[in-house]
Amino acid sequence: MHSPGGSPLDGTSSSATTPSKRKPAGAAGSHSRQHSDHQPSGPDQKRTKLNTHSDLGVPRMSKVLGKRPELVDLAKPPTAFQPQKGAKRLVIKNLRTTPRTNDVEKYYIAIKQELLDGLQAIFEQKQPRQPLERLYRGVEDLCRHGDERELFKMLQERCESYLKNDLHRSIVAEAGPSNVDVLRSTHKYWVIWNSQSTTIRSVFSYLDRSFLLKSKDLPQINDMAIVLFRRTVFVPSQSGFNTGAKSLAGMCDLVDYDRRGDTRFDPALLRDTISMLNVLAIYGKSFEPRFLEASRVYFEEFAEEQSATSLKNYISSCEKLLAREDYRCNAYNFDSTTKRQLLDDAHTILIERYSEKLLDSGSITKLLDEKAVESMKALYELLRLSGIQKRLKQPWEEYIKDAGSEIVKDTSRGDEMVIRLLEFRRALDIMIRDAFNRDDEFTRSMRQAFGSFINDRKILSVWKNGASKVGEMIAKYIDMLLRGGLKTLPKSLLSDVKDRVDAEQSGQASTADEDAELDRQLDQALELFRFIEGKDVFEAFYKQDLARRLLLGRSASADAERSMLAKLKNECGSNFTHNLEQMFKDQQITRDEMASYKSWCEGNGYTTSKPDFNVSILSAAAWPTYPDTELLLPGEVAAQIERFESYYINKHTGRRLRWKHSLAQCILTARFDKGPKELFVSAFQAVVLILFNQIEDKPHGFLTYQQIAENTGLNGPDLNRTLQSLACGKARVLTKHPKGRDVNPTDTFTVNKGFADPKYRVKINQIQLKETKEENEETHERVVQDRHFECQAAIVRIMKSRKTMTHANLVAEVINQTKSRGAIEPAEIKKNIEKLIEKDYLEREGGAYTYLA
Repeated sequence: MHSPGGSPLDGTSSSATTPSKRKPAGAAGSHSRQHSDHQPSGPDQKRTKLNTHSDLGVPRMSKVLGKRPELVDLAKPPTAFQPQKGAKRLVIKNLRTTPRTNDVEKYYIAIKQELLDGLQAIFEQKQPRQPLERLYRGVEDLCRHGDERELFKMLQERCESYLKNDLHRSIVAEAGPSNVDVLRSTHKYWVIWNSQSTTIRSVFSYLDRSFLLKSKDLPQINDMAIVLFRRTVFVPSQSGFNTGAKSLAGMCDLVDYDRRGDTRFDPALLRDTISMLNVLAIYGKSFEPRFLEASRVYFEEFAEEQSATSLKNYISSCEKLLAREDYRCNAYNFDSTTKRQLLDDAHTILIERYSEKLLDSGSITKLLDEKAVESMKALYELLRLSGIQKRLKQPWEEYIKDAGSEIVKDTSRGDEMVIRLLEFRRALDIMIRDAFNRDDEFTRSMRQAFGSFINDRKILSVWKNGASKVGEMIAKYIDMLLRGGLKTLPKSLLSDVKDRVDAEQSGQASTADEDAELDRQLDQALELFRFIEGKDVFEAFYKQDLARRLLLGRSASADAERSMLAKLKNECGSNFTHNLEQMFKDQQITRDEMASYKSWCEGNGYTTSKPDFNVSILSAAAWPTYPDTELLLPGEVAAQIERFESYYINKHTGRRLRWKHSLAQCILTARFDKGPKELFVSAFQAVVLILFNQIEDKPHGFLTYQQIAENTGLNGPDLNRTLQSLACGKARVLTKHPKGRDVNPTDTFTVNKGFADPKYRVKINQIQLKETKEENEETHERVVQDRHFECQAAIVRIMKSRKTMTHANLVAEVINQTKSRGAIEPAEIKKNIEKLIEKDYLEREGGAYTYLA
């Protein structure tokens, strides 16, 4: 092979001095392969080629193998030893005989110049005059010649000179007045330099791989390009124009444009420059501190501005800001440490420094009153980010106590108390579920607050019956629910889609089922029942309402009745529900007894006659106490009663029947001008209406108040209520003269022959389902008396076991044993102790009490 710039030389030589083994151009002779100590080894051997052309035109195989013999003896093995022939003569043609040192040096100088020219063309963004492959081969030759370090220094100096004198000046020249313009110019020439350094790396890749990769003191070309650009652009220079500082400020300005919604924001530029800083390895050292400091200033301004608005607006603004900051960090390739530090600063400034505003009781109360679930959820999440969400419990609990107290103290809407409490509880449950992520801490806090205001005697003192009122109203609510079903409830109390999903996931019946929804509503009422201390009041009113439902057949669902009884038994024990269970047993006994009575009548020749007659036999100890009312019954009914009483007394020796006519009911058939009707009435109403049959033939017949009283045996409130329900209610089958809402002893009554109703059977006995004021007071009085008896019984039990106790210890123990039934004031306990001393159960000795056997 020849040296570039030289010509083939003739002569003989035993070695070659060319820098490579490439084949010389224009060689005409044939060369044999020759072993030499100076011959290149390794990869260069692959580049050695044999010249297969012949000068004389002899065929190639003959030239290489020699003339073959005409006859070949295949029986003899071939051998290379031929003693009759001597050694072959080796002839080398066209061998150089003069030294080539000058030509080689000229070659290296030319290569270096070509590389410099190529670099200049790359810097000018032009195509080099020499092909890149030739430049690459030149780099390889220089490296093989041992000029690697000199070649690297040349490349480094040329690149540094270009960056300082050309590229940096171009950045400054194209930069506009703003920091963003400087940033845009910097990024533009970074892209250019990136492309140029890529081309340079491809030309000098042999230097990179063979020398720089193994060098400990010199960087690789890519690292050199990054370092030179960083040093040129981002290190302050003496020229006075700090390109790096303005570029970093421009990046902060871009973020600020985005925060303030400025149209000058360029998302692509921000994303690309973040990547540029990461490549230049100045993101964490130069940009991040500057960016975080600018962000802190912005957060402080933002918080100061927004804190002047309402809490709802402040929460919404903070939530949106944090969401935008998080999105920006993810979308524009900010480092994860930057994002974490940025959000930590935002939490500290926006949340912790303004925690007093976020936890202001008045503002939180307003959000809860508005049922602003989304705002409360955002508030909870904001506080959770700083780990102070538990501090929300105090204003949450204060709100529940205040709002619940207002509901309980509202005497004008006492009948709606439980529904309002349940709606309030429902709103709080939704808040915990949707806003507080089902946080158990807030659930416990809510229960504590409910227990506090429901049993607060100062709050309940506005009611005549004090602490007993809530238990009474819960019993009446459950009565309404079991009588009317779900149709009596407001829609706000019914389950929503999330409740149904939760029920199905927990393995319960879907609340879309009516029975399952009714059962859920009973559970909600039972939640309030758990809070009350005066459970004896609830028991008294629940028993009274249950009796009416059973006797008048007004239960909406027998299954719901049994389910509620099971819930109460599970909650309070079998002692609490013993009498209630007996009431259900009495109903079954009654059905069996009436079947036996009818068989007895048929066996004794008593034919079935009108009116149909049914009796409910009740155990006096299990059922509520009802007053005995004298009533003049029609003859047919009186005969039926006497017959049944005779049968029952003969069958059950020693038993006594007491007839409670106030609970009786019947169905009357009445004829009006617009057609007949069946009237579902109470026994009192039936007796009054039957009297008007006596004056049916009189055209202008009427009955006075006094006549009705004499012929029915009713008087006073019972008669007034009965007449009022017949003449002044919705279904006015009687006409009162003169007209009015109240019944007076001077009034007269006639049949309303023009009575009309779309239904054939008309219910007029609603009066039986309503509790009178007197009945309510009597129930409370019985509860108070029972409490006294229970208190005295508890004192006797305690003293019998302890024998001697101080007054304070005895009072504390009595309260502890009776609190499940109803709280008793210490003053009442002291009165009961005095009564027991008078009855010689106890005696006072010094500062203690002693039990007397």
